[in-house]
Amino acid sequence: MPDYFEIDFLGVETKKSGDAIALRYEKDGTNYIHVVDGGYATTGETLRDHIVTHYGNPAFIDHVVATHNDGDHARGLIAVLEHFEVGVLWMLRPWLYADELIGRFETYTSVDRLRSTLRSAYANLAALEDIALKKGIEIREPFQGAWIGAFHVMAPTRARFLDLIVTSNKTPEARVEEVTGGGIFTTLLEKAITAVALIRAAWGAEAFPAEDTSNENEMSVVQFAEMCGEKILLTADTGRDGLAELIDYAPAAGLSLPGINRFQVPHHGGRRNLTTDLLDRILGPRLDNPPAQGHFTAIISSAKEDEDHPRKVVMRAVIHRGANLHMTEGRDIRSSSAGAPVRSGWSALTPATYPDEYEE
Repeated sequence: MPDYFEIDFLGVETKKSGDAIALRYEKDGTNYIHVVDGGYATTGETLRDHIVTHYGNPAFIDHVVATHNDGDHARGLIAVLEHFEVGVLWMLRPWLYADELIGRFETYTSVDRLRSTLRSAYANLAALEDIALKKGIEIREPFQGAWIGAFHVMAPTRARFLDLIVTSNKTPEARVEEVTGGGIFTTLLEKAITAVALIRAAWGAEAFPAEDTSNENEMSVVQFAEMCGEKILLTADTGRDGLAELIDYAPAAGLSLPGINRFQVPHHGGRRNLTTDLLDRILGPRLDNPPAQGHFTAIISSAKEDEDHPRKVVMRAVIHRGANLHMTEGRDIRSSSAGAPVRSGWSALTPATYPDEYEE
């Protein structure tokens, strides 16, 4: 059992939210550093400097995890890979499975051509692969069941990941127009801002839309660890299928649900990643009345300027289940156990206020 842990959720401040997470924990007197995503390219430099300043200026990082291809998660890891020596880079590369998938693409007969197309479609991950190969960093697949240090991978399964590649809008037969900005690839659909009306509601009311999140989000690597008696769940941008997969796998991973002590809310507080039933099964049922004090911590990586995240219905839903909710919103958030190193200038945060309205 680790002797302490500290998890830093860095503020990713652009007009869109992103994830950049650094962890350090001690086990049997040895420190381990574990990085999960790096935000955008400029965020990666901030993440690098954060690790240097607060983790004792290490030369080596044990594990780096690129949860999925999106530029608000993967691009910042370039600075981390270039600066530090890294034990293992964990990521899922769709192009590795071209020979296995070729029969599921009607217009492709050449495995090499399909592999090249997929590598171009997932260019952020390809850039990380290039650096890792150049530096001799080992790359491993974080499918369900893998262990990344103290963390157990809960999703995705290999079979679901392959299905997601085939049906993704990034695949050769289901492409949508792409735009490029600052080295970040996003679809026009993902960039669209949809105005939503707000409705005032009493405690406990919540309603999620029928539409699911994107295939790329569903490809996210979900990680669980129990450290210092606390259950930690890092969800990246996973969606409803990924959360259902983690619930089904939980008994095999030794995770008793509901009951998470440190919960990363998926996709910056997006409402298409969650349902009431999933939250009930992971965090527990809604409380009858507002609690005087929350009994677990929930964290949303969201930018101040991001008009779409977090959604108020998501904020309400985690608070309904007893969360002390915090959003990064231009600041870095540290979540640590007893015994973690003292960090001068860091102080406790006040939980977010409960919204009295949510998206219709």
